[in-house]
Amino acid sequence: MLTKRIIPCLDIKDGKTVKGVNFINLKDAGDPVELGIKYAEFGADELVFLDITATVEKRKTLVELVKRIAQNINIPFTVGGGINDVDAVDALLNSGADKITVNSSAVNNPSLIDELANRFGSQCIVLSVDTKKVGSLQKIFTNGGRTETNKELVAWATEAVNRGVGEILLTSMDHDGTKEGFAIEITKQLSEMLSVPIVASGGAGNMEHFVDVFRKGKADAALAASIFHFGEIGIPELKKYLLNNNIPVRL
Repeated sequence: MLTKRIIPCLDIKDGKTVKGVNFINLKDAGDPVELGIKYAEFGADELVFLDITATVEKRKTLVELVKRIAQNINIPFTVGGGINDVDAVDALLNSGADKITVNSSAVNNPSLIDELANRFGSQCIVLSVDTKKVGSLQKIFTNGGRTETNKELVAWATEAVNRGVGEILLTSMDHDGTKEGFAIEITKQLSEMLSVPIVASGGAGNMEHFVDVFRKGKADAALAASIFHFGEIGIPELKKYLLNNNIPVRL
């Protein structure tokens, strides 16, 4: 059985790691390079680095910061934020990123997924999905959760996989930062429907939430930010807890 992955997320704004609730009210959570080193030492399986305002501010992801982080860690590393063309992906992968994630640019130009997958391979192309319930639908949001689109979660995720993404980072905006648990139902739905790994994000508050998202939600990986950044849950302790609950993880 494949081991489940634990992934700290570093949301970056102006070179600092930040964390909010429901995508707003951001607080400074520390230096991303120092956090990256700490997480690698503590047994994180991967890191995700998201420049959360790059798309809104029409900036490229902070390539120099990516280089600094990559030079200091020895675990796989995904980068996202403001990525909208082949050149940006090329620069980030050459700077040390193992994978890149696209969101707004892919929604606005779905053929970008085909282009990136064909050029770099599906294994390093991750679709980041920010979703929120609107009426009876799970709608897709772009621009750091600011802009509602006409796309619906399942249809968009399915299209993206067909176009070549190799993994989906699923963030429930309704759960983000609440510490009340992951969005189990939509995670399970995508995990059962799609052939690519699903990374669950948004809502982790205790160790049992991780057991639930792996066992009930059938996620391949679970991502969290504030509970790791502010020391509420330690990754070594979390992994031991998961093992004790028969969830396979790498120690």
